[in-house]
Amino acid sequence: MNLVNLQDVSLAYGPLVLLDKVSLGVEENERIGVVGRNGGGKSTLISVLSGITEPDSGRVVHNRGLRIGFLHQRDTFPDSTVGEFVLGDRAEHEWAGDARIRDILRGLLGGWDLDIPMSGLSGGERRRSGLARLLVDDHDLIVLDEPTNHLDIEGIAWLAEHLRARSESLVVVTHDRWFLDAVTTRTWEVGRGTVERYEGGYAAYVLAKAERERQAAAAEERRQNLMRKELAWLRRGAPARTSKPKFRVEAANQLIANEPPPRDTVELVKFASSRLGKTVIDLRNVTATVPDRVLLDHLTWQLGPGDRVGLVGVNGAGKSTLLRILAGEREPDSGSVRTGRTVRLAHLSQNVAELDPRARPLQAVMDVREHVTIGKRDYTASQMLERFGFRGERQWTPIGDLSGGERRRLQLLRLLMDEPNVLLLDEPTNDLDIETLTELEDLLDGWPGSLVLVSHDRYFLERITDRVLALMGDGGLAFLPGGVDEYLRRRAESTGEATVPMGASETATAGTRSERPAVSAAERRTAQKEMQRVERRMDRITRRETELHELMAAAADDYARLSELDAEAKTLAAERGELEEVWLEQAEIAGD
Repeated sequence: MNLVNLQDVSLAYGPLVLLDKVSLGVEENERIGVVGRNGGGKSTLISVLSGITEPDSGRVVHNRGLRIGFLHQRDTFPDSTVGEFVLGDRAEHEWAGDARIRDILRGLLGGWDLDIPMSGLSGGERRRSGLARLLVDDHDLIVLDEPTNHLDIEGIAWLAEHLRARSESLVVVTHDRWFLDAVTTRTWEVGRGTVERYEGGYAAYVLAKAERERQAAAAEERRQNLMRKELAWLRRGAPARTSKPKFRVEAANQLIANEPPPRDTVELVKFASSRLGKTVIDLRNVTATVPDRVLLDHLTWQLGPGDRVGLVGVNGAGKSTLLRILAGEREPDSGSVRTGRTVRLAHLSQNVAELDPRARPLQAVMDVREHVTIGKRDYTASQMLERFGFRGERQWTPIGDLSGGERRRLQLLRLLMDEPNVLLLDEPTNDLDIETLTELEDLLDGWPGSLVLVSHDRYFLERITDRVLALMGDGGLAFLPGGVDEYLRRRAESTGEATVPMGASETATAGTRSERPAVSAAERRTAQKEMQRVERRMDRITRRETELHELMAAAADDYARLSELDAEAKTLAAERGELEEVWLEQAEIAGD
């Protein structure tokens, strides 16, 4: 049963049409991720869906008594304490005795004094408080607009696990692709006034979109290459993304059969070495402190030519401080920093330096350089701006009229145009949409140099870097062979919480494996046999679907035949969905 229905809904702001006769619905227990370019209408769609914004035409129908919880990107907050804002008029014994509420307070507000005033919180802390308030209440439908903003990697992992365990329907707008994969089971792509619907989370959306575009042969070559490169990463990249059902892996393999790895690491390191020499940045016995604690304690570490390092740690652990020391913007309290003579360093901090508001984006980029070479290709300033989402007249819009996200994109592009050979990036994905992120990843794949990245965007971190280091709060850098999953596991162990970090493709329900009953060897063998049976049937369905597509193409003018073939295709698709569920259930048993 649908909780909300949109019927021929249209909405425009001046000449910009965001929704054009859109019809769709949200069912009970559905979990939908909303993606698309910034300014394409994602926030407008969920605002209309929730009944906050009235459409110009069409109908929005809610079930009677529907309870909607909505998290805005920019909420207003009352003059009250944190406890009063989050918990309302609940008595202490009421919320303290509720395990779910205690978990929410621990996951989002861990260690906070609930009696402090809301007016004394930072923007990120207020955002966490607003999210906690929403999750404390019961709803039929939860609508979230960028819920991972201001959350660190641990907070994002906690939120994903919490939402997976809830029974409410969910619609979420986010650029965090790991979060989409972990939480959602359907994807809406918003753009050009329409909403395209796809089954599955982000990985399934990329696969389905690439397949749809391949069959239609309508997408331009650059977009196709970008999508296939993304698929190659999903298949060959982080280990967490390889635990897909066999039939999906085989389908992806067919699409990326001729796609090279995302980057030739050996060649890039060789090129980086010739540009940088043996010494890039060496830290020796470096100590850095703030008034209340030690961030770095006699740290010795070397950034080598071609190193691509991801840096993680809780907020306040010293990640930004370490980048500033590497960049030479802060002197350590003790120890030495040695930088190679050939280093051309660029540092993107979280605080974006303001450009002349009267200048134009194209002028601002050309002031740095008119042409740039990345990999083996040359790009003009205008071509690079287009890749970063500045199309047509937007290249001549005064910088003062750009959004915060657009200004950040422009600042990042100016850094890349200067052709540095060492990049220090502090949260570069803030305010970037998914298409811009994939363009940036594609550019960085062919960029020869050393790179240190601080990001809470787990997908981007795993995609761009080759190894992950962590500031664990002891003043040193820990090497994490297991990447972000290992970091989350170590953090859980250090805090005494018996939680298991979730991989992006995990399909188990919330909770640890130790909470489930043990599985016998016989049960595992039975599960493996059932998986093999399902895979054989899936292979047959895939072959028949291929035949149906060819038959439908041949019968383009025979509407009766097309209807018959389409009905069979829908039946097979429904059977495939059921088989996938069976496969996933048996895979969980076989893996225990």
